[in-house]
Amino acid sequence: MIAPSIPVPASRMLLALLLGLTAAAANILGGLFILHRDWSRQYLKYFLALGAGFMLAAALLEILPESVVLSGHRAYILALIGYFIVHFFEHTLAPHFHFGEETHPEHFVPDHAGISALLGLSIHTFFDGVAIASGFLVSGWLGGVIFLAIVLHKIPEGFTVASLMLASGQSRRTALLAAIWLGVATVAGVLLMGLLHSQVAYALPISAGVTLYVAATDLVPEVNREPDARMALLVFSGVALMLVLDKLFHG
Repeated sequence: MIAPSIPVPASRMLLALLLGLTAAAANILGGLFILHRDWSRQYLKYFLALGAGFMLAAALLEILPESVVLSGHRAYILALIGYFIVHFFEHTLAPHFHFGEETHPEHFVPDHAGISALLGLSIHTFFDGVAIASGFLVSGWLGGVIFLAIVLHKIPEGFTVASLMLASGQSRRTALLAAIWLGVATVAGVLLMGLLHSQVAYALPISAGVTLYVAATDLVPEVNREPDARMALLVFSGVALMLVLDKLFHG
């Protein structure tokens, strides 16, 4: 049974929009990083590892349980739908890509690959915005947790789409515009939930599935490709950070 929607303070939705804009700015920052090569890309991998652990913990310990409160056992089916929505778009519209794709000539990809990846990632980032707004529709705590989980992988997202654009032969301007587009998709997700706030009982569990997909299917495999033991420690640190925040502010 779907729980009835409750009134949400306008101030909370305004905060959701501001944090959605912040997440969008992180996408753009990631795109700018690929256009300025005088920095260490190792930092991206650290963000990925920390974000993977935090997102996985947030999805299982916060987003999914709240979804069950709102939607009952139907939440599990909706979460599964969310998981496979992203799987479908990333592996049908987009080629197989990696976060932090290199742009050296030996890594060049077909001309259409950058556009395809942009379409696939746009669905992903759109649901980032839906997730942030859905969290704030339930509580300020949940919205804040979801925002933190999402913003940790936003810079690598922008980096990825910009690097793939360059690797497929697109201009630097187009690469930056692609990162901006991901930010626009994020804000669009927030705005849509502002209009459809009564549907949060559906949107939150779908967002839980999307978050699980990003953490377990996109990010963790990238972490596992790295031989550096510090990467694994950062994943555990992300989980620990979620547990500490829960104990301090929600326990």
